[in-house]
Amino acid sequence: MHSSPHHRDLYTVEQVRALDRRAIDDLGITGFELMNRAATAAFAALCRHWPEARRIVVFCGPGNNGGDGYLLASLAHGAGMAVEVIELSDAPRGDAALARDTWQRSEGTSRHWQHDAPLPQADVYVDALYGTGLNRAPEASAANLIQRINASAVPVLALDVPSGLNADTGECPGVAVRADLTVSFIAAKRGLYTGQAATKVGGLQIDTLGLPEILWQGMPTDATLLEAMHLPPRARDAHKGDCGHVLAVGGDRGTAGAIRLCGEAALRSGAGLVSIATRNENLIALNSARPELMAHGVHGPQELQPLLDRADVLAVGPGLGQGAWGHALWLTALDSGKPMVLDADGLNLLAREPHRFDGHVVLTPHPGEAARLLGTTIAQVQTDRFAAARALAQRYGAVAVLKGSGSLVAHPDGRLDVCIWGNPGMATGGMGDLLTGVIAALLAQGCSAWDAARMGVGLHARAGDLAAHHGERGLLASDLLEPLRALGNGFAHD
Repeated sequence: MHSSPHHRDLYTVEQVRALDRRAIDDLGITGFELMNRAATAAFAALCRHWPEARRIVVFCGPGNNGGDGYLLASLAHGAGMAVEVIELSDAPRGDAALARDTWQRSEGTSRHWQHDAPLPQADVYVDALYGTGLNRAPEASAANLIQRINASAVPVLALDVPSGLNADTGECPGVAVRADLTVSFIAAKRGLYTGQAATKVGGLQIDTLGLPEILWQGMPTDATLLEAMHLPPRARDAHKGDCGHVLAVGGDRGTAGAIRLCGEAALRSGAGLVSIATRNENLIALNSARPELMAHGVHGPQELQPLLDRADVLAVGPGLGQGAWGHALWLTALDSGKPMVLDADGLNLLAREPHRFDGHVVLTPHPGEAARLLGTTIAQVQTDRFAAARALAQRYGAVAVLKGSGSLVAHPDGRLDVCIWGNPGMATGGMGDLLTGVIAALLAQGCSAWDAARMGVGLHARAGDLAAHHGERGLLASDLLEPLRALGNGFAHD
């Protein structure tokens, strides 16, 4: 399980290897002892999670991950379970060879994997094929085995990382094991929290193997898990002028809903005043649906300027369009120099006409928008979401939120937080418009761009999880508004 004080710290594979090497070289803990500790931790997790399990099959690769598997098999055999080991290779290396010898001395059953052989029946399969070192697609024989494991109805425990998942990036270059539970060792690998990891990791437990605190001293983290945050209670004499004025710019013809969702999310997140700059034909609908929004029809920059002068923070892009009207308003908003959130067509226009900001701006792209902003492809963005998020922040001088499973929040100075909340029900229209409004409201209430983005992403995702208690399919963006209000006041817990 996550253990204090490193429960929010995320590391690259290279950093975890350095920690492992420190334990061996500086603390005198042998690699085989670390392997024993990992196997013990994983076996304990297996017994907790599947207390009725009596038959297990352990799939072992030739490296240290396979060594963990051999030792777990020995522990299970010693506990009276029926255990079978299926090996990818009969030539394990280093400490894994010692682990295999330990297993063989226990007189357990082993056989080499044959692609046409049926998988044994079991209560639990244990994936010990590949560890953190794999950054390519599994070879053909292993890929066939992984596909067979995934096609079975047997629950899977993955050791350290589901085989086939890149523990650095969250990408799967080929097939990967779909685990029900993953027990990862020493430190949390950043790739287990974003991208395709959500479909592979299952429940995640981190075990530091009883290593002393000194091991982590001087080792910087690569990223951090977001923590649940909300603003403190308001002063008893607060008035609306103390809580900021957000101006949301967008809503071209046919997209009034986008700017309404943005504006309403800003209100529900605590902004004192929210104005809308939109097309004239949207005014009746906006005023009827949400009279608290101060909707204004604007034909161009001259009519937008007085609204800009009164606003503290801008939310630019929902339903804006990329035509002459939207482009003119976008340019005028950027020229104002005010803190802002850019989303949707605000980002598409930025990709066409790049602009570097001064750190008071938050960009909230999904992978497609991120690809346009970086001049690359969606596939390349998703191959390394950490690198893409940091590149966006550095290139544009803004805090960047790379949305998706395991959303990332990147600062231009390299800091990066990973969101652990959210669900597939949020993959629906309008969710991004809400996030824009939430972050803008937090900016208006005095948060820095970094804090507003981090808090806003967390509140938005947690609200999505609360709203999904009645089911993910059919979730509407507007279903998040009440949970957002409760979470923002610290009244709801997920």
